[in-house]
Amino acid sequence: MRLVIASDIHGAADACERLMQAVDAERPDRLVLLGDLLYHGPRNDLPADYAPKRVIEMLNERATLIIAVRGNCEAEVDQMVLSFPCMATYNALFDPETGRTLFLTHGHVWGPGLHNSVNNPPALANGDALVYGHTHIKVNEQSAAQPGVLLFNPGSVGIPKDGSASYGLYDNGRFEHRLL
Repeated sequence: MRLVIASDIHGAADACERLMQAVDAERPDRLVLLGDLLYHGPRNDLPADYAPKRVIEMLNERATLIIAVRGNCEAEVDQMVLSFPCMATYNALFDPETGRTLFLTHGHVWGPGLHNSVNNPPALANGDALVYGHTHIKVNEQSAAQPGVLLFNPGSVGIPKDGSASYGLYDNGRFEHRLL
């Protein structure tokens, strides 16, 4: 299973365009979006390239590829303009090659408690992964609270808080970060 994993686009159209170019180059089985797709939110500055209508168009062109979850900035109106479901608090993917479940969430309802994610991890088995966004900070490590559980945060496409816009790649059972 090959996945491109992205989070926190926040309506940043130029950044989303770079992500779509990366998706085309990576040729994933699925594009996983971990929420906060269109709106920048009241705690964030407006991205310089803020153009949510352009982001809507780019994402809708790839609707059949996308698995998405709701971030803390999603609203009912976002679902009205997006051609793929985006209002679930979490989703789960099973990787038959590794036997691993990937628990996909934004990080404001379910999360590992790192940075400003909520400290509410789901019950996961040894070898599973909690894949989340929300913090805008890249993470790829074992959970201290749940030994054997992997934590992966792809960082942020539109408003990185650790200095570099990024996305994640999951391929052959391994997570890695890619810079945009």
